[in-house]
Amino acid sequence: MLTIKPVTLSTDRLLLRPLAREDIPALAAAASDGALWEKPTTTIPRPEGFAAYVETALSLQDQGLALPFTTVVRDGDQVVGCTRYMNIDALNHRVEIGTTWIARSWQRSFVNSHAKFLMLRHAFETLECNAVELRTHRLNDQSRAAIERLGASLDGVLRRHMIMPDGHVRDTAVYSILREEWPAIRERLETRLATPETRS
Repeated sequence: MLTIKPVTLSTDRLLLRPLAREDIPALAAAASDGALWEKPTTTIPRPEGFAAYVETALSLQDQGLALPFTTVVRDGDQVVGCTRYMNIDALNHRVEIGTTWIARSWQRSFVNSHAKFLMLRHAFETLECNAVELRTHRLNDQSRAAIERLGASLDGVLRRHMIMPDGHVRDTAVYSILREEWPAIRERLETRLATPETRS
């Protein structure tokens, strides 16, 4: 049975720390970098919605259903987004990495690669997960490309899976990485993280 507790994960460039109410103003500012709520393939709130967003995430954490993180660039201690473990299946040793967003100025930088490395390493090497799932909107080409670069395999598409904030119905692309696939993926990620100009 998985036991998932709040934890801080870090590389030399990035910090994933437990989401806290004190992060609300910084998260609202990060989401405003690029007006991320306007992208139809995501579910990021407007700045005024972040108090409720954080309360919902912390409630899911209290129920053992999610473990949310604030994403922080260590140079300047700058909050640049959010991510979380979600849909935690403790009995079957599975988690999903999702609800991930990054301020536009930090997209296609080292941030996503470092964050995914930290979460995958913790999931497989500390939590001893059998599999880690990643999901995204079928039409979110940028997100799908980033997931595929990790080495995740497409399991399939959940058709008409979610009603999005603008009312359209999302098909969800479902990917996964298995425990036995992690060593090779870790090696590739470590090589990528060692390259200063890594794009994610």
